[in-house]
Amino acid sequence: MHISQVVPISTHVKILRIARNIKNRRRIRTKLDLVAKQQSYQERLLRVLLHIQRNLDQPLELDELAAIACFSPFHFHRIFRGMVGESVMEYVRRLRLEQAAQKLRFSDRPVIDLALDAGYESHEAFTRAFSARFGLSPSSYRKARKTSTSEDVPDVRLEEFGPKRIAFLRHVGPYNQVGPAWQQLMMWAGQRGLLGPTPVLLGVVYDTPDVTAEAKLRYDAAVVVEDSVQPEGEIGIQEIARCQYAVSPYVGPYDSIQQAYDRLCGDWLPASGREPASLPAFERYLNTPYDTAPENLRTAIYLPLLP
Repeated sequence: MHISQVVPISTHVKILRIARNIKNRRRIRTKLDLVAKQQSYQERLLRVLLHIQRNLDQPLELDELAAIACFSPFHFHRIFRGMVGESVMEYVRRLRLEQAAQKLRFSDRPVIDLALDAGYESHEAFTRAFSARFGLSPSSYRKARKTSTSEDVPDVRLEEFGPKRIAFLRHVGPYNQVGPAWQQLMMWAGQRGLLGPTPVLLGVVYDTPDVTAEAKLRYDAAVVVEDSVQPEGEIGIQEIARCQYAVSPYVGPYDSIQQAYDRLCGDWLPASGREPASLPAFERYLNTPYDTAPENLRTAIYLPLLP
């Protein structure tokens, strides 16, 4: 006997609807569980990336990094490669060599000091690795570094800034493609009421385009937040360290801002007698492209300095 013969049609329809709702809820719950797991992996990996960039001049062991991510060492290196595109040690070696290249360009520190900072125990080992990466020895690279020919001395002031807690979304790739990261960050921050009438918007710039391959350039779209804000999935939390910064104003489209960096680092920095600190530079955006023409965009470039 069919169920419809003993159960009223209206009740039968209700039963089917309830069953369908339960099935849909289970499907939604499964999808939410997958999203939560993906966000967990992103948060854990981001903790590792932040630890690496803060400790490039310190020993970095695989077991330690795996513990920070709460993965077993056996699985961690496979997960890292799958999500980052490089093995852990390949990633660390590349960042250390690129950091050394920037210091060669903009500081007069002895090559052996840079070698030790990069984790090499001898000048020779560092020279071999550096030459393989950049095609020049460290000394030749320093001599061949570009110098600015601008006759305009950049307008620079010194400012104590920080510490500031920031929520950020990382972009890896060409700097002129950071727009989607900003859209996602602003949507996240707006939904949580983190954008006041005058939000402090920063772009943390880790790499130099003529040192790092365009596809591997790192940039954090960031907004200053209160201490109560916590990381969530792709949105990380970090601190802009207290430091004295050389601050140079720039007015114009973002795709030409590298010229301002060249003047700041190529003209002002050598003449100042100061040395850059091993911290990332960042940009403070004083207006936005949402309501400002490109030629009127105002940016302050913050370059960290050693005492």
